[in-house]
Amino acid sequence: MAAALPTSHMLNGAARRAALRRGVAIAEVPVRGLARHLAAAVWSRAAAMVYRCSGDGGAELAAAAPAENGREDDEDGLTKIIHRDGSKSLRAQKQKGLVPRGSASPFGDFPDDMMPKPVKAPRAKSAQGTARSPAGAARPMSSPAGAGGGPPRPRSRARPRRPVPVSEFRRFYDRGDLPTQIWHGATCKIAWKVDVEKLDYHHYLPIFFDGLREKEDPYRFLAVQGTYDMLDKGGSKILPVVPQLIIPIKTALNTRDPEIVSTMLKVLQQLVLSGEMIGEALVPYYRQILPVFNIFKSKNNNLGDKMDYSQRKRMNLGELIQETLEIFETHGGEDAFINIKYMIPVYESVLVA
Repeated sequence: MAAALPTSHMLNGAARRAALRRGVAIAEVPVRGLARHLAAAVWSRAAAMVYRCSGDGGAELAAAAPAENGREDDEDGLTKIIHRDGSKSLRAQKQKGLVPRGSASPFGDFPDDMMPKPVKAPRAKSAQGTARSPAGAARPMSSPAGAGGGPPRPRSRARPRRPVPVSEFRRFYDRGDLPTQIWHGATCKIAWKVDVEKLDYHHYLPIFFDGLREKEDPYRFLAVQGTYDMLDKGGSKILPVVPQLIIPIKTALNTRDPEIVSTMLKVLQQLVLSGEMIGEALVPYYRQILPVFNIFKSKNNNLGDKMDYSQRKRMNLGELIQETLEIFETHGGEDAFINIKYMIPVYESVLVA
């Protein structure tokens, strides 16, 4: 049996010229076969370049949109480039107590008497002078006044971030109780140890939803991608589990973290679209879900004539909340709008009466 001839796409320029000088025959790959050979090689997370054959035999180059889950890693890299001082890094968030810390060792935490003591930051001295009252207690000499010279107006503190509690997903993953592992290739994927259709959704889907508030890899990647995989192949198994998903959804939204809230909004859209009657099953739980929507619904960047890249990346909270509410109303049945209007009075219906 004759050996297969080397094809032109298997040789670089120098090897091709050397083969031609020696008289070695090279099989030319047709244009229609070029797509099959190069589709997997040139696929990347940022822009997947796919060769498709046109009608006249020529090849045209098309770009496919990157996956939703890969954008978090791209944003982390961009944040490191912009904020080189590390003020926005994950380590700084852990020091502030906004993100849970990991274990002290691969075998767990050390005893309390062997743990390093936290270093307290020195308190900044106030430039505002103090005076002694007749009773001897220190009191400020002047205080900032509000409008009209009255007392300062209190702040609601509704939008600032709150500490992210430790998720059950982290505990299960550290114990090795999840049937998942990372497949490291050109693009990271989840390698399920069992078929997703055979999983117990009552047990695993709430755990994966609880991990959506993680901000550290590999927990974040596994939780987000695993949730999308389960919603994609769940079918009729998702609807009975909806009541168990409310507490993880509410906990993630109450962190008020823009990154976590945007991730949860995208998952909620996929949850409603993943099966019938799921949108109607969420209507009784609007009072637990929609209060955070009402807080961030007006969070849009007024940039004038500038370009807002967060809309292209689907990270603008105002746009995501509007999209989610429209999906809730469209798939929530006849009682969806009145319940949304009760929690968010400024919302307007998108359905024709």
